[in-house]
Amino acid sequence: MDATLTHWINAAAGLHPVLDRAMIGVSQIGVPLMVLAVIVQWWVKVDRYHVRHAALSAGLAFLLGLAINQFILLFVHRVRPYDAGVTHLLIAPSADWSFPSDHATATIAIVAAFAMQALPRRTAAFAVLAFLVCWSRVYIGTHYLTDVVGGGITGVIGAVVVRLAYRENSRLNNMVTKIL
Repeated sequence: MDATLTHWINAAAGLHPVLDRAMIGVSQIGVPLMVLAVIVQWWVKVDRYHVRHAALSAGLAFLLGLAINQFILLFVHRVRPYDAGVTHLLIAPSADWSFPSDHATATIAIVAAFAMQALPRRTAAFAVLAFLVCWSRVYIGTHYLTDVVGGGITGVIGAVVVRLAYRENSRLNNMVTKIL
C-alpha cells in the first residue's frame, strides 16, 4: 500500500514542467523558509515573550527531531523509492537512507511546537507550508509516504519532549527570551 500511494503521488512527476519546478522549489526552500519564519517571530510585538518561547521551542524540537532521526538511521536502512523503481526522481539522488524524512521531521517539529503553545494562526500558517514540503518530498520521488509520516512522528516526539523539558517562565526561559 505504501508503494502504491507513493507511486500515485509521484505519478504526475515529469509530466507537468511548471508543477515539477514548483514542487522542487518547495522541497528545496521550504525548510529554510520555515526556519526564517520562526526566527522572525523573535521580533513580534504582540505576546512577545510567549511567541519567543514558542520560537525557541520550535528550534529545539527541530534539532531534537533530527537527532532522533540520526539514531533511527543507525538501525533502519530503507532504500529510496527511486532505487526500488517506485518513483520517478526529479532531483539529484540522495546519499543517505530514505526513512525517516528529515524535511518532514523539521517542518512538523515546528508546527507541533507552535501548536503546543496555543498559537493557532501561526500553527495554521506553518502547517500549510509543512504539508507542501512533505507532499513535495513524495512528489519529487525522494521519499515514500511512510518516510514522511515517520519523519512527522519524530518531529512531534521532539516537540513533546521539548514541551515537557523546557518550561515557559522558567529562569532559563526568562533569561533567554529577554535577549534583544
